[in-house]
Amino acid sequence: MAAVSVGEIIKAEKAQGPATILAIGTATPSNCVNQVDYPDYYFRITKSEHMTDLKEKFKRICDKSKVKKRYMHLNEEILKENPNMCAYWEPSLDARQDIAAVEVPKLGKEAAAKAIKEWGQPKSKITHLIFCTTSVIDIPGCDYQLTKLLGLHPAVKRFMIYHQGCYASGMALRVAKDLAENNKGARVLVVCSEIRVATFRGPSETHLDSLVGQAIFSDGAGAIIIGSDPDIPIEYPLFQLISAAQTIIPDSDGAIHGHLREVGLTVHLLKDIPRLISKNIGEILEEAFSPIGISDWNSIFWIAHPGGSAILDQIEVKLSLDPEKLNASKHVLSEYGNMSSASVLFILDEMRKKSLEEGKATTGEGLEWGVLFGFGPGITVETVVLHSVRI
Repeated sequence: MAAVSVGEIIKAEKAQGPATILAIGTATPSNCVNQVDYPDYYFRITKSEHMTDLKEKFKRICDKSKVKKRYMHLNEEILKENPNMCAYWEPSLDARQDIAAVEVPKLGKEAAAKAIKEWGQPKSKITHLIFCTTSVIDIPGCDYQLTKLLGLHPAVKRFMIYHQGCYASGMALRVAKDLAENNKGARVLVVCSEIRVATFRGPSETHLDSLVGQAIFSDGAGAIIIGSDPDIPIEYPLFQLISAAQTIIPDSDGAIHGHLREVGLTVHLLKDIPRLISKNIGEILEEAFSPIGISDWNSIFWIAHPGGSAILDQIEVKLSLDPEKLNASKHVLSEYGNMSSASVLFILDEMRKKSLEEGKATTGEGLEWGVLFGFGPGITVETVVLHSVRI
């Protein structure tokens, strides 16, 4: 009897079709803040009301943010118990870590439980777990804690992505795609959970860029289940992941960077970010879609990380996009703020729901092809080419 070749073994281990999103779940803390009220609250709770000029500047930033409301685990009671969090530069890392190490996995569990319920399969069928967050670093990590909270099989293969910022979900999707396509029968649970305990701090007259982050960042968790060769009609495919890539935008060093210090995670943003992204996004799109023969960016659906309204606006102008192309991203920014890595999972959820409500032919607003963009420190761009599924 002839021995089976290595090539045959490897081939048998691989899936036949592309990685596919099979379910989506999202979650936010219960504490909701309205943007119109936030400047007064922020300067009061940080005991900074004497900084009248800075408060007026912050009001203008909030007004221009196009954010209507945000969800935050931090509330007045927690901040009064931890006054150092309300200063700009006071040691507070221990308190921040203690809160986030518990709350980040818990919020992730809420989103994951919704995704698993939608998926409709036993959680014992989850073979891999990818957890990403920029909110906390702990050992054992959030992946371990979530495995316990959900009651996943102890042999689930875990991957932990720490401190990559807003593009981390794109990275997680890229890794999940490889896992699903190279491990026949794999079902990968991806969870992105963020709470701004690490980055909340009072205003500083010498670090004005911090005000932008205080005006737009928020809390949220998203979860998706990915697998190849869906078992239809038991599983319901939503989007196929056709290709995934990562690139660093030229001459963008220092545009977005963060540093973990005794005061927490300090994040620094330059004004040039929207210009740098919009200047290079056309070339990134061409590289991603030239193999498919697509060059009309209005012919695809868009899942773009809402890093801020200026980023979305400049992408729209640079590529001559129709006004409605970025509606899903704009809606999530308006209703939830910038939830870092979790944001694009909310946008995916918004798009598939709207497509269904409006009677579109596919999950991607009736269109066949789409793009998912993650933008973050570096400036790093994650690009995922999506193929929608007929509803």
